Amino acid sequence: MLYPNSYSSPLLNEMLFCILGPQVLRVTTIKEEPYAMSKGSELEGFCIDLLSAVSKKLDFKYDIKLVKDSRYGKTDDSGNWNGMIGEIVRGEADIAVAPLTVTAKRETAVDMTKPFMQTGLSFILRKDLASDDSQFLSLLNLFSTEVWVGVLVAYLLTSVCIFLVSRISPCEWEQPDTEKNSFTLSHSFWYTVGALTLQGAGPHPKALSGRVITSIWWLFSLVLLACYFANLSLWLHSDNQQQSIKSFEDLANQNLIEYGTIKDSSSFAFFKNSNNPTYHRIYEHIKNAQSYSLNAEEGIRKAQKGNYAFIGESVSLDLAVARYCNLTRAPEIIGMRGYSIAAPLGSPLVKNLSVAILHLSESGELDYFRSKWWASSCMAKNGKSAPLKPTSLKGIFLLLALGLGLGLFLALMELAAKSRKIANTQQKSCCSVMSAELSQRFRGGEPTTPESSEKNKA
Repeated sequence: MLYPNSYSSPLLNEMLFCILGPQVLRVTTIKEEPYAMSKGSELEGFCIDLLSAVSKKLDFKYDIKLVKDSRYGKTDDSGNWNGMIGEIVRGEADIAVAPLTVTAKRETAVDMTKPFMQTGLSFILRKDLASDDSQFLSLLNLFSTEVWVGVLVAYLLTSVCIFLVSRISPCEWEQPDTEKNSFTLSHSFWYTVGALTLQGAGPHPKALSGRVITSIWWLFSLVLLACYFANLSLWLHSDNQQQSIKSFEDLANQNLIEYGTIKDSSSFAFFKNSNNPTYHRIYEHIKNAQSYSLNAEEGIRKAQKGNYAFIGESVSLDLAVARYCNLTRAPEIIGMRGYSIAAPLGSPLVKNLSVAILHLSESGELDYFRSKWWASSCMAKNGKSAPLKPTSLKGIFLLLALGLGLGLFLALMELAAKSRKIANTQQKSCCSVMSAELSQRFRGGEPTTPESSEKNKA
């Protein structure tokens, strides 16, 4: 039963009551994964969720049944419609909620709502039939851009910290006025590179502060390389490659892989009626080779078995790819079309249903239904290689940051200990001695002491 609400006008509700009376809406659908599937004595799937959401928006009840002949709907030789379209035309159902493609011929027999899903034609084939040698930068793709930037920043900061520690720590550079510092900035950068490649490039730090930083950097390098080679191993052993056959033109221009579609389907009719030379060649090949499939399940089985590309609607092929991890879909999609709800010609239901579908689309509920029923399990099964994100390595980056901070702190403590010893011996301020030491280590020349400063002023 339908009731007045924000989506319908009083006149429209009056018309609906006149048409339907106290009856609930009779809904016809077809069993197809993931749109409508059996769950005990009930049905579940994308279209079932869509129907439930629309019924709540429009406040009506419904009785859903599977179409008797398990067909979508086309005309026979005598011009009569079968399938769900036929049930609508004959008045056996009030609406059809299923992946019904909007076509010009169907629009002459029934009214169809705004599309609740966009689709088009594409094809699937087995991954090992496709290869691509153009991935020159695949080794760089094992880490995301953010991780590579983080590694570069970590390298620069560590090199600078090693340089600073070697200058500050008296255990590393005890007499800056007579000794040559062994860790110049260039030496620090070279040492860090050597550690990153697991090569012990000298000289090596002697101070505790320098050893803390270099130890943390070596640990960081080991973990980073371990993650890189683990991702590399997954990439080498997976079939995660782009296709060399990327378009219908590529498919039509080769003769190694057989291809076909469902006989007498809207997909087959698209190629048959197309004026595009490439698409018409595909139609001629399918017709001459008789490379048809009785249904989508058979086409998917053929694609899984080997040398066959199955042409179908992209959303159905995406589901097959999500379920069967040895399949891949071509990136090209042609002949964009939509799936809609069908109702009898002139039915006042269509306007209300269209508005409800638009509200569901704008609120993101349709996207949620799509992600719910098209969820892929291939990542868990195959362990495909994906670029490593910064969140996966945040622990080791944090450890490196703490190590750098600890190393600088220890270097300052070592210098402070030496400055305190000198200050006690010479009866000077510890801060002035430490300031003079820092000035000597970073600017060179004679240490700046209070006495020398007064002498220079005089």
